[in-house]
Amino acid sequence: MDLSILYRGPLASCDYDCGYCPFAKRRDSPETLRADRAALERFVAWVTAQTEDRISVLFTPWGEALTRSWYRRALVGLSCLDHVGEAAIQTNLSSRAGWTTGADLDSLALWCTYHPDQVPYERFLGRCFELRDGGVRFSVGIVGVPEHLAAARRLRADLPEDVYLWVNAAEGRTYTDAEAEPWSELDPLFPVSRFPHPSQGHACRAGESVISVNGDGEVYRCHFVSRTDPTERLGNLYDGSYRDALRPRLCPLTQCDCHIGYVHMPELGLHNTFAGGVLSRIPAGAPVLRSAAVAGTRPR
Repeated sequence: MDLSILYRGPLASCDYDCGYCPFAKRRDSPETLRADRAALERFVAWVTAQTEDRISVLFTPWGEALTRSWYRRALVGLSCLDHVGEAAIQTNLSSRAGWTTGADLDSLALWCTYHPDQVPYERFLGRCFELRDGGVRFSVGIVGVPEHLAAARRLRADLPEDVYLWVNAAEGRTYTDAEAEPWSELDPLFPVSRFPHPSQGHACRAGESVISVNGDGEVYRCHFVSRTDPTERLGNLYDGSYRDALRPRLCPLTQCDCHIGYVHMPELGLHNTFAGGVLSRIPAGAPVLRSAAVAGTRPR
């Protein structure tokens, strides 16, 4: 079985204070952190044992997970498993990259988001070059709001050309053609993000070869189809009951406006666009970087 898993445990704390995020500057209790660590370690143990399957994992925490040692260890460990294709995480890149030295760099990948109002520019750019110098695959992105355009242009100019800079359409924002043009110049794939995709009755790999898993091992087709509806539960990861529920499914939602959802809609062809980096949002053809073969120089 080829299976992609989007994992989200109890962790909900973050070290940033983005105004649009309900988890900004939230602190998890010690009990929640212990539960999150135990849940993650159980999940990693399960993936480790699935040697007859081909598994890829994307961690999609509500908060920032790389500030927690157990996520760093999990990514290193998963990346070194022969049957794991991609071990990826969404991160604000507030942590340094030294932990990646023990990872298999053919599998490890980071989906990094730049928040201009939360971190000094030079610090974020420096973290990107830490990853690049260490040979870590990564993409970098930003939310497409007008106040971020100058920062996005600066980042695109300073990043190596072979690092993909993606732009997310701001939630609830409608872009005129004139407003969309500068974002499309920065990210040729911005038109895919610009409009929500009609999805009701459309085919999706979610629930067939892509699943969403929570800290208890409960399995759903994706993060966006309601988890309050018992008919949408596919089973549990740890008792194996989810396997019999995997099958082609049509989306029940009116539209899908998030990359981690619509990337799995076959009609969009994005599995080809991002082949080898579907979970980490790295387009096909992006080189596997190694420090001995790095082109370009660090901006001063």
